[in-house]
Amino acid sequence: MEGHKTAPLRVDAETAIILREAYHKIEALFRSDHYGLYDYVRVVAGKVSHVDAFFVGFLQGTSRVRYPYGYDDGEYVNPDTHNFGPDGQTAWLIKHRQTYRFAYDNGSALHAGVPVGDAARRSADAVTVPIFRSAKDGPGQLFGLLSMQSYTPRSYDDNAVRAFEWLCSVVERVLTREGEDREALRRLPAGDVGPNLLTSDHVVEYLTHRVASIREIAGEALDEPEVSTTVHTHLERIVDVAEHIQSELIEMLMEADEGPERRFTSLTKAQQGVAVLLADGLDNDQLAAELGVSLNTVKTHLSAILRKYGLRYRAQVAEDVRRYLAR
Repeated sequence: MEGHKTAPLRVDAETAIILREAYHKIEALFRSDHYGLYDYVRVVAGKVSHVDAFFVGFLQGTSRVRYPYGYDDGEYVNPDTHNFGPDGQTAWLIKHRQTYRFAYDNGSALHAGVPVGDAARRSADAVTVPIFRSAKDGPGQLFGLLSMQSYTPRSYDDNAVRAFEWLCSVVERVLTREGEDREALRRLPAGDVGPNLLTSDHVVEYLTHRVASIREIAGEALDEPEVSTTVHTHLERIVDVAEHIQSELIEMLMEADEGPERRFTSLTKAQQGVAVLLADGLDNDQLAAELGVSLNTVKTHLSAILRKYGLRYRAQVAEDVRRYLAR
């Protein structure tokens, strides 16, 4: 019996060439650069059809969409968060779980939502594709959307829609693969800590490196021979401000709470092993089975841990250990 073959994507030859090139560039360049990924997908979509506005959104909680990337009429749109209502485009995607096209309702769902980008202009055509997180049992979870829009009516034919859906499927695979990597980390002891809990260390270190990049770019521009005096002054100010920010960020880390690390390192190796499993939510019997020790030994370790932490409840210790492990 022959294996099942996936049906080829029905796009024209020129579009197929564009998409093939896009696939290889995404694989090579944008696996860990989300901004670059979204920006590149927008550019590729613009090669296939006219794109005036382009947005990427992610659902959070039960009623919020966060937009980390937006582009409208040649201008970058600041990231934003909106609550969505029952009649807007996001609610439509949640209900129908398929691509939304302006032609389905003459843009009613699109215009019923909170406008993103230039609120003074209304899109005359749009294609919004939902992206899903795969699930072993049951349908995948809708967690995001990508939307291309035009101020010109009837901009998107079937060829453009199929191409955009294909591009969005590549983005979906990039993002879900990262989720699978995080799932692998969760299999480690206290695995639910590291991948999900964002700490001040993570944020400050990231910002420090990004500010350093800005300082380096400004420094390179200062070395250009034809920089005017006014521009030179502005660049020097950028370098100076960046250096100040880097210094201040590192000092902020010094003021961060070091209690979790100090408390954890005060434990013996055996007690640390119990504390890590405690952060995983194991009860006494499970701790004993996992460590291969008696129940009395577990209770002795727990009493010592509570004493060293100065806490009364194991849940408090577990939370403190999670903070340490997520540093």
